[in-house]
Amino acid sequence: MAHSAANPTGDLITQVLQALDKTEPLVSVDAFPATPFVDIKAALDRLKSRDMVRYDTIERQEALLELEGEEIAANGSHEARVFEAVQKAMEGLSVRELEETIGDKNVVKIGQGKAFKEKWISKTKDGKFKAIAESIKDVTRGQLETIKTTRTHPDTKTLADLKKRKLIRMQKVISFKIHKGNKFALEIPDEATDLTADMIASGSWKTATFKPYNFKALGAAQMAGALHPLNKVRAELRSIFFEMGFEEMPTNKFVESGFWNFDALFVPQQHPARDLQDTFYIADPPLADKPRAESPEDKKDYEAYWNHTKEVHQDGEFGSIGYRYPWSGEESLRLVLRTHTTAVSASMLHKLAAVEGPDGRPPPARYFSIDRVFRNESVDATHLAEFHQVEGVIADYNLSMGELMEFMDIFFGKMGITGLMYKPAYNPYTEPSMEIFSYHAGLGKIVEIGNSGMFRPEVLETMGLPKDMRVFGFGLSLERPTMIKYGISNIRELLGHKVDLNFVQNSPAVQFSGKA
Repeated sequence: MAHSAANPTGDLITQVLQALDKTEPLVSVDAFPATPFVDIKAALDRLKSRDMVRYDTIERQEALLELEGEEIAANGSHEARVFEAVQKAMEGLSVRELEETIGDKNVVKIGQGKAFKEKWISKTKDGKFKAIAESIKDVTRGQLETIKTTRTHPDTKTLADLKKRKLIRMQKVISFKIHKGNKFALEIPDEATDLTADMIASGSWKTATFKPYNFKALGAAQMAGALHPLNKVRAELRSIFFEMGFEEMPTNKFVESGFWNFDALFVPQQHPARDLQDTFYIADPPLADKPRAESPEDKKDYEAYWNHTKEVHQDGEFGSIGYRYPWSGEESLRLVLRTHTTAVSASMLHKLAAVEGPDGRPPPARYFSIDRVFRNESVDATHLAEFHQVEGVIADYNLSMGELMEFMDIFFGKMGITGLMYKPAYNPYTEPSMEIFSYHAGLGKIVEIGNSGMFRPEVLETMGLPKDMRVFGFGLSLERPTMIKYGISNIRELLGHKVDLNFVQNSPAVQFSGKA
């Protein structure tokens, strides 16, 4: 066999092959419920590359209990606990007595209203609660017990109601439906890459498995060198930014803390973008240091910024009510491969707040960046786990949404993209937000070309920027305009070993048109 007992990946491959030999198709989440997603995918990809298995990706939503939901599943719903306490008291209970009996004012506050609504209790003339139902059925507890066991519920309305009451949260789960491949076997054979003299002498070549050679490969004509298509388009975009007075941001940190990547941008800690299925987390070291000055010239109070960020998430600040959840400092310090370059924009805007212009206030600024970001995506014709984000940020006083739209027309016009159309969108850190579209003559349809929006006060005022300073940002991928310009339909032909540098000269540029 090719795998030893000390190799966990090899052990998992063996388990997959043995399980698939008994059951086909095999569903990964049922066969290996405790195996991490990244491990099972690595094993399947290794087997797929040898044509030993084939698999389909299955995505579904799974319901998980929040802390309050766990408490209700264990002890009963608030309304049921109120009813049981009142039923045991023959003479009824006052609000104060009920709070002392249950020991939780919040349970009494919520439970009494629901118990009244269900007509389980009533109020006497002297203001005490009295049980009027002989028995009750704790529906909420039953629903949560079902969800705890099955991680779902047959009634979608029930799921929506429990999520609205913040008793459960929904999480995306990815699993795989696995089938046998053409070369299925119970183990991966050792593959020899060379025919050696020793093999000929011993005769072992007769039973050896050789890695196949491609004798039909004709090779490729040698080229003296060529600019990669992405670099060509990147150079064009940088030229546009510099022409419009932008300053390039430093984007040499691929690893960011959750604080800069998510929390500083008002992305809640329960947001789906922070799931393992969407974001690459760093295992070692597990946590970053708290934000701090990186040079003696940096006089910003990072401890105050940390505390304001916690406050605006947890309880609200600067006019915001916040998200109303217990914010975790440890979650904020988890290290991730950055999912967007907006993490760099947040750091730049925070530093801008400490700069004094001629009038004593932070001066207007324009920043841009073009660099790589990372998402835990399944690779297909239009998605990669690594791609480039083009981002621009403009900070000035009393900016309006109309000025953002005017700027978009000018910027994209310099790229040859005209006739822009806008659609309202949602981003956690911008409001209002807009997706940007244009008619693509080559494809014969309207396509999305970017996203934009005005940064929320919760983001800017937390950084220390003045209330009348507005910031709008916009972004697009570098790959999409490159694919459109050179008529490429599969992103895997643009990056990696399949890229054909000849198409830059041979393919005519495909232009946008504002004519819908």
